[in-house]
Amino acid sequence: MDLIELFIASPAYFYPVVFVVSLCIGSFLNVVILRLPKMMQAKWRCDCEEFLEIPREKRQPPSDLSLSHPNSTCPNCKHEIRPWENIPVISYLALGGKCGKCKTRISPRYPIIEAVTALLSLGTVLMLGPSVGSLLALILVWSLVALTFIDFDTQLLPDDITLPLLWLGLVINYFEILVPFSSAFWGAIFGYLALWLVYHAFRLITGKEGMGYGDFKLLAVLGAWLGWEMLPAVILLSSLVGAGVGISLILFRGQGREVPIPFGPYLAAAGIIALWFGPEIQAAWFSYLGVS
Repeated sequence: MDLIELFIASPAYFYPVVFVVSLCIGSFLNVVILRLPKMMQAKWRCDCEEFLEIPREKRQPPSDLSLSHPNSTCPNCKHEIRPWENIPVISYLALGGKCGKCKTRISPRYPIIEAVTALLSLGTVLMLGPSVGSLLALILVWSLVALTFIDFDTQLLPDDITLPLLWLGLVINYFEILVPFSSAFWGAIFGYLALWLVYHAFRLITGKEGMGYGDFKLLAVLGAWLGWEMLPAVILLSSLVGAGVGISLILFRGQGREVPIPFGPYLAAAGIIALWFGPEIQAAWFSYLGVS
């Protein structure tokens, strides 16, 4: 603990280390974003084959894909990425955004995710100040980055991320590190119930499903980490941004109204805003309600 306190008390080391470590975390998040949905789909396939009692000899072989195996490779030539080709952002720039062997262009998305993760992490510790709480809050930020891109890609918010994150938020706030435990407890409950009620009301009115269960869990996560007082602001901010993006897609890209738009990224963005500006948002909200 003395070492952690010394690290936190040394801004000259604290902020650069957080930035560099977060760049590396961003590189790992690229793996999570790409592989976790594939791992989930492989598991679902196995579960379905078992439920349907398909003979074992007719089943597809189980996938050996995991977050650590196999090593990352070029999508085109399958060249195994060497350690010096996997330095966050720097390797991409040094290689000119191309594979080191076949020279196929690599998507800029990978360094973008690394840079975004590092910048959001640095913003978090700058806004919250150097403390144990801000370091723990980085876990929330990193998870929200992964959930955002997974939801954009697949419209999934994996339980493998949301459920441990929910429990971790409650455990952290049991020690009142970010918010009082009572606020976190009711935040988790109200967060889940708020979107659960919206979901069922929308389904009763329209006969359609307006969102997925993962959105309920993600809002419960934000409630567990930030407290119930932040939930109205999170819901309002995410709804406004989501509505704006949805309308823009319809008007400027001709996207049909029936095409589903993931809501998780907007919840994640609103959650980070509430994390950074929580006291100001809470004061403004209570002032609007006339609560002193």
